[in-house]
Amino acid sequence: MYSTFRWFGSDDPVSLEYIRQIPGVKDIVGSLFEIQVGEIWSVEAIGQLKQTVENAGLNLSVIESIPIHEDIKLGRGNRDHWIDNYCQSIQNMGAHNIPVLCYNFMPVFDWVRTDLAHPLEDGATVLEYDEDQLSKIDLSGGTPDMPAWVKYTATELKDLLTAYQKMGSEQLWGNLEYFLKRVIPVAEASGVKMAIHPDDPPWSVFGLPRIITNIEGLQRLVDTVDSPSNGITLCTGSLGASLKNDLVEAADVFGRQNRINFVHLRNIQHETSQRFIESPHPSEFGDLDMYQIMLKLSQHNYTGPMRPDHGRMIWGEEGTPGYGLYDRALGLMYLQGLWEAINKNNSLL
Repeated sequence: MYSTFRWFGSDDPVSLEYIRQIPGVKDIVGSLFEIQVGEIWSVEAIGQLKQTVENAGLNLSVIESIPIHEDIKLGRGNRDHWIDNYCQSIQNMGAHNIPVLCYNFMPVFDWVRTDLAHPLEDGATVLEYDEDQLSKIDLSGGTPDMPAWVKYTATELKDLLTAYQKMGSEQLWGNLEYFLKRVIPVAEASGVKMAIHPDDPPWSVFGLPRIITNIEGLQRLVDTVDSPSNGITLCTGSLGASLKNDLVEAADVFGRQNRINFVHLRNIQHETSQRFIESPHPSEFGDLDMYQIMLKLSQHNYTGPMRPDHGRMIWGEEGTPGYGLYDRALGLMYLQGLWEAINKNNSLL
C-alpha cells in the first residue's frame, strides 16, 4: 500500500509544496473541477494536471473523480452520448498512465453533512451528520454551498429531484449495470482500475435512492462485470457511518477477491445510528478498529493507493471543510505507523 494525498488544484489552500513535505507522500489524488459534468477530459487537460503535479516533485496516481452525468443515472435516452464521453476520458487517463479512477453513483448529491464545522471541546471543528437536521438544508434556491456538490439552479435541481421520485433502487441498479458493462472493458483496455466510492452516508437522503451502501451492494457491483478494473474504494468512514456495516469484514471480503482498488481511511464516532461526527483517525477516538482493518489489507497483500480521508480543522487552520492540511497529515502519520508495525510483525510470523 502506498500513501497519497488529495489535492484540489491551484485554488487549494493546501499547496503541492506543503503536501510534498509530509513524510511518505509521493502521490497525488487530483481532479479537473473546471470541466462541466459529462464533458470529455481531454488528453491535453489531463496532461497539464499531471505536469503540474510532477513539477512539484510528485506523481499523479489517482483521479477522484470524473463525475457521472445524471442522465446516465436516470437512464435517459441520451445516456449513450454521455457514456461515450466517459469512455473517452478513461482512455485519455490511460494515455497518461494514471492507474486508478475513483467515482460514485450517488444521485444528484455527493457526500452530505449537516454541519461543516461542528465544535469540539478542545477547539477543533469536525464534519457532522445529523439525520434530524437534514430537512433544514434549504434546496429551494438550487444547490447549497456544500463541498463536492455539483452546482444546479433551482429549476435544474427541482427537475432532478422530481425525476428521481419516480425511480426505485432496482431501476438505479439497472442503470449502473448498463454503465459498467459499457465502461469497464474500456477501462481494462486502457490500464485503468475503477474504484466505486460508497454512498455517503450509506442510506437515502432527500428521498433519493442510494444503492452502494453495504457489503451486499458492493458484492453485486463487482459481480456485474468480472474484471480487476471493476473494483471498489474501501472508504471506512462512508461505509462505517452505518452501524450495520462491519469494515473489518469488508476489508477481508474484497481484499480476498482482489477488488479493492483504492482505500480511504478515517474514523467515525456515533452518537445515534444516524448521527455521527468524523473523529480523529486513531481507533481509540472512534467506532472503527483501524488496526484490524489495515491488518486485513496487509493479509491480502494490498499494494494500491491509500489516502487519509476527511480530517478535523485544528490549530486555527482555515480551508475546505474536511480537507485541511494539519489533521490529515497527522492522520496519515498514524496510519503509516500502523502499516509499518503490521507488516514488520507479519514478517516475524
